[in-house]
Amino acid sequence: MEDQKTLLQAFNQTTYQLAGHSKRDIRQLQLVFQELDGDLQADVYGTGAVIENFQRKMAKYLGKESAVFFPSGTMAQQIAMRIWSEEKGINRVAYHPLCHLEIHEEEGLRKLHGIDAVLLADKHRVITLDDVLGMTEEISCLLLELPQREIGGQLPSYEELQAISRHCKEKGIRLHMDGARLLEILPYYQKTAEEVCALFDSVYISMYKGVGGIAGAILAGDEAFAKEAVIWKRRHGGDLISLYPYILTAEANFEARKDKFGEYYEQAKDLAKRYNQCHGITTIPAVPVSNMFHVHVRLPKERFEQILLSICEETGVGISHYARKVDEHSSYYEVSIGDRYANVPEEKLASVFQVLDQKLREACQE
Repeated sequence: MEDQKTLLQAFNQTTYQLAGHSKRDIRQLQLVFQELDGDLQADVYGTGAVIENFQRKMAKYLGKESAVFFPSGTMAQQIAMRIWSEEKGINRVAYHPLCHLEIHEEEGLRKLHGIDAVLLADKHRVITLDDVLGMTEEISCLLLELPQREIGGQLPSYEELQAISRHCKEKGIRLHMDGARLLEILPYYQKTAEEVCALFDSVYISMYKGVGGIAGAILAGDEAFAKEAVIWKRRHGGDLISLYPYILTAEANFEARKDKFGEYYEQAKDLAKRYNQCHGITTIPAVPVSNMFHVHVRLPKERFEQILLSICEETGVGISHYARKVDEHSSYYEVSIGDRYANVPEEKLASVFQVLDQKLREACQE
């Protein structure tokens, strides 16, 4: 644990970092609020111009009839599954084995809502139409995560998505998108958010992951779905007296970054190429399909952390503030490109990857 803290401290002391937008400090809130009229009225229990205008804006952007702002994506997605399960009368949904609902929510869907899950596909790949066709259980809803974060942000082809969408419509299965990082996939698909969302009955998008807000989420669908979502948000305790700090920072960062994900995507491909030229490193995917990917290294976690720390101190560039164990002989971390990458001088990038390659070669010979 001390090693991890030490690496984090070294990372935070670097001049440049390769991933993300900025530090998550209160300065991000200050920057947004100093541009706003102090007389702007706060939202109150889900009503008021602040929340209602933003919900309308996001519904239009996503091409849906209505949208609801939630304090968390976990709340939003469990509620989406509940709504579709009640509509169909089937307390069973399907999703990937590494879906957020499966591995990060302490069985919330089952324990809070009595909904069971069918796990589709091998955990190392995305869900395909064949996986859906091969289901023997009846389900109310199929959830697809785009991109699939836990396997490096992999994506199905757009044609595969269309085929899955058609099948679900034919069979009366609701299709929900875990689009926490929806904006990140649009450059790869060369589609608008509205075009992608048209394939789905409901859509969740995070307001902090790629967008860079403090917290919060949007859940969108048709009018009837949204009305149910509002009721369930109240039942979950999600109707805080005011959510405006989250909403205003979400809106400001959405407007500032919504058109920059093509740039981030190109930078991610450039960065992955640099990584793949280093000894003992592979990225998943080999060529990114969004602004995110995973870096896998043939070294134990503790040894790789030492290398990351030394690179921070020697170059002034933070590659990653952590590493995670894959097995006794390998480790990995996630990269998500944001505003920071463009600030790193080319000569610094070339230098840091030369140092990384050299250190990995030496470590592998030990």
